[in-house]
Amino acid sequence: MENKGSDEVETLKTKFLSVWHNVKYSWALKSKTSFSRNSPVFLLGKCYHFKAEDDDREAFNEASDEDSVTGNAEAFRKDFASRVWLTYREELPPLPSSPLTSDCGWGCMLRAGQMMLAQALTLHFLGRDWTWSETMSLQPLDAETWTATAARRLVASLEASLQGSPGASDQASPPTHQAPARGSAEEADAHLKEMYHRTLVSWFGDSPSAELGLHRLVATGLTMGKQAGDWYGPSVVAHILKKAVEEAMDPGLAGITAYVSQDCTVYSADVIDSHAAPGAAEGAEAPPSPQSEQPASVSASAAPGARAVVILIPVRLGGEKTNPDYFNVAKSILSLDYCIGIIGGKPKQACYFVGFQDDSLIYMDPHYCQSFVDVSTSDFPLQSFHCPSPKKMPFSKMDPSCTIGFYSKSAQDYERISQELSKVLQPSAKEKYPAFAFMQGHGRDYDLSAGLTPQEREWPFIRDPRRTVTTTGDFVLL
Repeated sequence: MENKGSDEVETLKTKFLSVWHNVKYSWALKSKTSFSRNSPVFLLGKCYHFKAEDDDREAFNEASDEDSVTGNAEAFRKDFASRVWLTYREELPPLPSSPLTSDCGWGCMLRAGQMMLAQALTLHFLGRDWTWSETMSLQPLDAETWTATAARRLVASLEASLQGSPGASDQASPPTHQAPARGSAEEADAHLKEMYHRTLVSWFGDSPSAELGLHRLVATGLTMGKQAGDWYGPSVVAHILKKAVEEAMDPGLAGITAYVSQDCTVYSADVIDSHAAPGAAEGAEAPPSPQSEQPASVSASAAPGARAVVILIPVRLGGEKTNPDYFNVAKSILSLDYCIGIIGGKPKQACYFVGFQDDSLIYMDPHYCQSFVDVSTSDFPLQSFHCPSPKKMPFSKMDPSCTIGFYSKSAQDYERISQELSKVLQPSAKEKYPAFAFMQGHGRDYDLSAGLTPQEREWPFIRDPRRTVTTTGDFVLL
């Protein structure tokens, strides 16, 4: 009886904390993000210049400022807002092995990982030049004040928690979409891309049946000792994403897989093996996509009997703080069009880095609580999955633990990527070691798993506490 009472108290504490986080992250303080007109801005491999003869700086959060911006600032805004934005959500179906119905306060790294994976899928299905047609109609995120309405919302949430009310209903079968309307080839292609866009977002829905949703990621984390409500580091999330992509059952995801580097080393033979579809006969057709036809950007890059690979590389760019010698490396990486960004952030506060200007990173912030969206409907609203306001952070504040991501569409593409990155990673006079490296052969050829338990082989960041190591975050410094 005593244990039962203690469990009930802990459950109640968890619910109270969850509700508090829901309210805490339900408003975002509105602050302008300024960009210099004199320096280029890089966003996932694209370069933008903002030039004007009057003001030296321009803010991007105010719609009224738009007319005074020249150059291709509008193109940058449209490009940024087209990236899939995944944030804290509340009123979710209960998470696996947990009473939690929200990820507020703890799920930011999982959300950052989802955003990076969503960018890989955007490249895979829609191409880097795709933008969402409704981006310019998105409204800035206004500050939400503490009002009687917000207070009533808190009370209602607490009452629901105390009564143990169930969460939102589970997601139904994946959304189905109507066939493209007849018209010009351009109209048909645009309509098809919009269906891909909607299907892609639905894969990240917040329900147990969503292929790449929070529930699936948390369930995968349970196999490694991670619970809903725990902190997830960038290396852990890389392995969770890999597992989620590999286990996805939707036919549309059969043409893509993921690879996670070992000890900051990418083994080329392992990546090339990942590119080969398992059991695919030579000359066989590629697995079906979510729709019966593919946009031109997909069909042009598809290789028969092969898969694209999302390459995830957990790294540590310094000790307690990021080593300034790696700033230029990070800039070079974010300047590449096959880069899908970096997940990291400030200590215990994850962000999704997508670009830079001068000595500041540009990022998408998951720390904004939004309501559950049922993506099982064919016309669910997309606005909350796109962010109108970029944020910036000095490189000097970046946590050294991060995971870098790349998208490789074919084995031939990987050869080009590995050659280009090897040049980018060449240590300078200041740098002693590259951030990561490429090596020929398989990881097993170097006997990396010698002496490891089966669990350590599957999750290589899990170490035996009896060994003489110093752990920082979820990385190990030998």
